[in-house]
Amino acid sequence: MPLAAVCLLLVAAACADEMAPNRPTAVEAADGWIALLDGATLFGWRPNDPATGWRVVEGTIVADGGAPGLLLTTSEFADFELRCDVRVQAGGNSGLFLRTVPEPTDPARDCYEFNVCDTHPAFPTGGLVGLAKPSVSTAGDGRWLACRVRAEGRRITAWLDETKVLDYVDDRPQARRRGCIGLQHKDGGVAFRNVLLKPLGATPLSNGRDLAGWHEVPGGASRFTMADGVIHVTGGRGFLETDATWADFVLQARVRTNGPGLNSGIFFRALRGTAEKPSEGYEVQIHNGFRDGDRTKPVDFGTGGIYRRVPARRVVGDDGVWQTLTLAASGRHLAAWVDGEQVTDWTDDRPADDNPRKGARTSAGHVSLQGHDPTTDLEFRDLSIAELPTAARE
Repeated sequence: MPLAAVCLLLVAAACADEMAPNRPTAVEAADGWIALLDGATLFGWRPNDPATGWRVVEGTIVADGGAPGLLLTTSEFADFELRCDVRVQAGGNSGLFLRTVPEPTDPARDCYEFNVCDTHPAFPTGGLVGLAKPSVSTAGDGRWLACRVRAEGRRITAWLDETKVLDYVDDRPQARRRGCIGLQHKDGGVAFRNVLLKPLGATPLSNGRDLAGWHEVPGGASRFTMADGVIHVTGGRGFLETDATWADFVLQARVRTNGPGLNSGIFFRALRGTAEKPSEGYEVQIHNGFRDGDRTKPVDFGTGGIYRRVPARRVVGDDGVWQTLTLAASGRHLAAWVDGEQVTDWTDDRPADDNPRKGARTSAGHVSLQGHDPTTDLEFRDLSIAELPTAARE
């Protein structure tokens, strides 16, 4: 193929990646952005009132004519940056509910309601209902608005069409610290698309120089080394475990399997490993194999699946390529994304048990990296974890 044609194909592929709706670009995914909307289904969402009639039409989440209500993420978040496009019918009323409870009754107490309503008398589009007016007047007028909101601790900042409209610090004794993301339908037709989120406030799990903060579980046959910020694991079965423990969190890591069909995983909420019981925890699987040429048929639960509990609904990545894995754990609910695409949404409804292999565990446990067998050859880098506050309010 002529060089010019090759260049055109590369440019076209890059442009397609940049323009793909409802998902982050490859660069954004590597930076930790995840898609909350897949553009085809309501996977990862639940309505607080089925009568609202939320549905997906041509890549957008829409509601019109049904009962007022919220469409809520099944996962909880604390600190984050949220981006989405919103369109509200002229004269309508909608908004983004941040850190919300499922059934908010007071928008100034049960959530932060970023309003998209040109006709609201006190807190029009760009304001936080009951808390802060927008600094710049922005009218939706039935057109698409590009919304960007950052929630960092007590501070909420927001932009509409890249114009900063809000900078609010919640100095109340009990500011909201965690909760779901909610899309609102109150009056008129509403539509949302390109709903993306980047978790903030993460702490690195590695100093990039050595394995300080980690320990090898006794009796393992794996070899764990650190070089240039990358943890490399080879050899037989073994586990590298954090000294610290976490209960509710958002974990992100970049992972590469250096061979076809390799098997590994990241264990979490795990009991401290011993030579006799090295891996008593939940496991988010790492395995890029799939059957019959069909990525919706993962081998051995697939990357992002919760091993022995729920398979990934699609194998996103490939062996030999760096992938970004995101895991959100809040109470009994677990969700995972691979390269920004959500592949797992699962609630553990088993009876409670201290051992996640036997039942639901919500208390804190260790994170550990798995060496699976003698063929193991994997790398981990950019491991970080953002712990969710234990209480929804400070």
